[in-house]
Amino acid sequence: MKTLFYKPIITGLVIMFFASACISDLDPKSLGQNSLNSATVYQTTADYKSGLAKVYAAFSLSGQQGPAGNPDIINVDEGFATYLREYWNVQELPTDEAVYSWAEDGSIRPLHFQTWTPTNTFTSMMYTRIMLAVTYANEFIRASAKSSDPEVQKFAAEARFLRALAYYHGLDLFGNISFVTEDDLPGAFFPKQISRSDLFNYIESELTALESLLGEPKFEYGRADKGALWMLQAKLYLNAEVYIKSTKYTECITALNKVISSGKYSLPGNYLQNFRADNDTSPEMIFAFNYDAKRSQSYGGMDYVIHGSICGSMQPGDFGVSSGWSQNRVTPEFVSKFSDISGNTDHRALFYTDGQSLVINDVAVPTDGYGVTKFKNVTLAGGAAPSGGNPDYVDTDFPIFRLADAYLMYAEAVLRGGSGGDAGQALTYVNSVRTRAYNGSASGNITSGQLTLSFLLDERGRELYWECTRRTDLIRYGQLTGGSYLWSWKGNTKAGTATDSYRDLFPIPAAEVVANPNLIQNPGYVE
Repeated sequence: MKTLFYKPIITGLVIMFFASACISDLDPKSLGQNSLNSATVYQTTADYKSGLAKVYAAFSLSGQQGPAGNPDIINVDEGFATYLREYWNVQELPTDEAVYSWAEDGSIRPLHFQTWTPTNTFTSMMYTRIMLAVTYANEFIRASAKSSDPEVQKFAAEARFLRALAYYHGLDLFGNISFVTEDDLPGAFFPKQISRSDLFNYIESELTALESLLGEPKFEYGRADKGALWMLQAKLYLNAEVYIKSTKYTECITALNKVISSGKYSLPGNYLQNFRADNDTSPEMIFAFNYDAKRSQSYGGMDYVIHGSICGSMQPGDFGVSSGWSQNRVTPEFVSKFSDISGNTDHRALFYTDGQSLVINDVAVPTDGYGVTKFKNVTLAGGAAPSGGNPDYVDTDFPIFRLADAYLMYAEAVLRGGSGGDAGQALTYVNSVRTRAYNGSASGNITSGQLTLSFLLDERGRELYWECTRRTDLIRYGQLTGGSYLWSWKGNTKAGTATDSYRDLFPIPAAEVVANPNLIQNPGYVE
């Protein structure tokens, strides 16, 4: 049974409290019995849990009622203004894993072309969503400091983790971003800009401090726990050479050893168990953004991932949803990665080919490029989604961290010279992932001599495609920009062409730079 503690959330309550936070210099009790602020909203432990719900919901939903109306951010379409939808766009579309059909105000195709500018709608919305998630967390952390209830303090630790997660995305995507914590009281001021290295150090210190405060792995599905923290540490350390020009592969292995040795996670026999409407039952899931067709309705998030993957002659009913949006497909260069060394069948190659052309002559044509059938809103057994909700929405959760990723990160960190692991164990972990991919057969297993960094990059693509890892992985390998690896329509040419390395970071939104004199634009984007 899926536990979705953050649904339903407080309708309007938290947002109204945030809106009133600028009067923090007044005595809240003097504002009258109908005022909404920390003194009146948070009376019981249940009140605090509902407040924490909004911090979680910032990553999955777009407003207070769903699927639209009473939005977090005004004057934008709620469907494309969700955190997960924007995160998926900026992590997948600039890579070989996804192309997008619709024009979307002229801003979305440049993501795949790698021709975005500081005024791009989607990169700007991602930046806004990150800072909004940080703001929600800050407000909750500040309010929870008034309680001595141990349960409330655990909630505060979860909010700090979610803030660290948002800041990690900011570190990875934008580098040098605005920085505020609970110590920056609401009011009129210009947030300072933090350097990428200082933000790395802040996230690292936060995660170290939180390790003893979060719940044990799997204490409640959908909530941040030690397992999620160790995975975020591992991600931070695996990419440290990109972020701070210093290697931390040993620290990465240390964090991964904690995940793996906890004994709380295992690979299910069926890869698809991680991507169906009952994926909360997968023993592999470490942390996810949760969805429920009745209680968390949104046209963004997982609705976007599933509806948006249906194109051409694909049948929406086969995906457990009402319609296909003919948006996202995959490049032929990525499809070719499944012609692997063994020549056998890799069952992770979940592509729809009927009526679809492998070659992408025109990104605007939804039948150019294979479809992807990885995520569906049906159970593993093929039945209806558990909530029995409206098929316009989905029950499938989005995996943020899962065990196969931990195994592949371990192998990479070992190959890159980290201590605390060994090559034999790395090979065992990689082959366990591949054995599952080949339906329990060892025919796809590799030898120690075949376990190379280039193999692992491709294997991460095969295992984790459309799970928001590809852009970060390609940057770590020096292949997102430049000309060492080309794919269809990279650089806005059919065959692909080299792009500038400064695009390894997205620009700080132009509107932010204009509004905040403390912000300096990332190199390459300054006119």
